[in-house]
Amino acid sequence: MADVTEPSSTIPPSTIPAPAMPPPTPRVDIEFDCLPLRSMVGRPLPADASPGLEQLWQQLRQAADKHGTHNSYYLNRGRCQFHLTNHPQIGQIAFRFGGVVLTDAADQRTVSADLTVDLAAETCDWLEASVVAWLAKSVVRAVELEFDRYILAGDLARTQQRLAELEQQAEASGGFLGMYL
Repeated sequence: MADVTEPSSTIPPSTIPAPAMPPPTPRVDIEFDCLPLRSMVGRPLPADASPGLEQLWQQLRQAADKHGTHNSYYLNRGRCQFHLTNHPQIGQIAFRFGGVVLTDAADQRTVSADLTVDLAAETCDWLEASVVAWLAKSVVRAVELEFDRYILAGDLARTQQRLAELEQQAEASGGFLGMYL
C-alpha cells in the first residue's frame, strides 16, 4: 500500500485564489476605413486625381447610386482575420473586404452590409473550400456587429463631426482646404 501524506497547507482548496488569467483577446480582428456616402454629394473628382483615387471615387459613386447617401457608409481597406488556434503562426485565416454598411434612421444600429469579401491569406493546411465560403459569409456578419461597436464607441460621431468641420472650412474658404489638397 502506498504511503499517502496530507498536504501541508491548512487553507481549504476552495479558498485558494485562482491564478490571474489575462483578459481574453479577440479571436476575430476587424479593421476598416469608413467614409459616409453623404460626403460624396456634389463633389467632383479632382482633375489631377491619381488612378487609385479615381478607382475609389468610382466605387464610391457606384455605392451611392446603389444604396443612396443617407445612413450609408462605405468601408474601404477592410481586413478580417479569424484565429482558429492560439499559435501565432498557425491557424489564421484573413479576408479583405469592402462595400457599404447601412444603418437605421438614427445612425444607432447597423441594418445590413453589402460587402465584397475575398480570401487574403491563410495559415491552415487543413483548410477546405467549403469552410472558406462559410467564413466569407461570417465576415459580413462580423463586420455588421463590429460596426455597431464602432457606433457605440463614438467613432461614427467623430467621423461625422470631422466631416461637418471640413465642410464648414471648405465653404468658408471658397471650396479650398489647403495647399496641394
